[in-house]
Amino acid sequence: MKSYIVGGAVRDALLGLPVNDHDWVVVGATPEQMVAAGFKPVGQDFPVFLHPQTKEEYALARTERKTAPGYHGFTFHADPSVTLEQDLERRDLTINAMARDEGGALVDPFGGQRDLQAKRLRHVSPAFAEDPVRILRLARFAARFADFEVAPETQALMRQMVDAGEVDALVPERVWQELSRGLMEGRPSRMFEVLRRCGALAQLLPEVDRLWGVPQPAAHHPEIDTGVHLMLVLDMSARLAAPLTVRFACLCHDLGKGTTPPELLPRHHAHEARSVKLLRDVAERLKVPVDCRELAEVVAREHGNVHRSGELNAAAMVRLLDRCDAWRRPDRFAELLFACECDARGRAGLEDRPYAPRERLGRVLQCARGVDTAAVAAAMIERGAKGPAIGDAIRRARIAAVEECLSG
Repeated sequence: MKSYIVGGAVRDALLGLPVNDHDWVVVGATPEQMVAAGFKPVGQDFPVFLHPQTKEEYALARTERKTAPGYHGFTFHADPSVTLEQDLERRDLTINAMARDEGGALVDPFGGQRDLQAKRLRHVSPAFAEDPVRILRLARFAARFADFEVAPETQALMRQMVDAGEVDALVPERVWQELSRGLMEGRPSRMFEVLRRCGALAQLLPEVDRLWGVPQPAAHHPEIDTGVHLMLVLDMSARLAAPLTVRFACLCHDLGKGTTPPELLPRHHAHEARSVKLLRDVAERLKVPVDCRELAEVVAREHGNVHRSGELNAAAMVRLLDRCDAWRRPDRFAELLFACECDARGRAGLEDRPYAPRERLGRVLQCARGVDTAAVAAAMIERGAKGPAIGDAIRRARIAAVEECLSG
């Protein structure tokens, strides 16, 4: 019975990156022996155990066999005869198929260390093609290790998988899991680049895929191409350390531009409403969490108005705050402004330009929320006012507060 550290912990240590978690593979043991040694069984599909002290995961070495389409269609085999090399061979990428024994010696039967040095993402074996989730995982690793390139043979294999319809078997929850993790990496654009190149993006997110080749007015978008702009926005969201809600909103903010009639290009009249409809389709299809979905809708609808807010008078600003439900949800309004800054700075040559609307509208909301609405309502009730009249009085008070704020 021997234990080996495997996967990401080995890879990250070789790259000089922090290692926070360790996964272990155990060779030559049975489940009964693991339990007798004090390990707690937790695996459902195959034998995985928690160490009695460290609580780290220990999995018995196993092999797998494809039995049906999709990533659920596998049977697993684990017994003391399965070798470490057999276990590593079923993994996705060579850089994730290395191990260290308890003495620290590296076990690298598939050239993972060589691929790390070459900055190459390469599949371990033809078994890669049996699991479509691996396309998403590779794309996510490309977003994490932005200077790594996909090996040509792996690129060709992913294209074959897409053409064979394997991607169609992915369930929404798993697509969202990998997509959301990729959005949170250092260069999200790389994930979409990899998915687009192999054809998977057109299957999973056709609303995003169709943005490439769609022109925009050069006066506002020096990069012109809408797909290129979207990638700049996503990378800006990573540069500014935006949360997932903001990054998903950035992904969806311009979806409507992909459905602008050709005769109207490069203008995109009313693309905001089309973007809202399309992002709702995406969110429903992928079962996107409510907080991401709600922020994305506000951003898609209002980002143009936020960009032009310097042209608005106090009354128009209060109407904008009303539409955004900023009174009840100031934190979400702050995230709207964050996403709009990513959009404004996600343009060629404008990456370091200050974004005045974020500071201005944040200050305006603070001033408007300073109005004592309860006192205004009480005064109106004392004068015999009801319903709409009370609401109008509160609105006028907020407009007055904003006018004072803007003139100060």
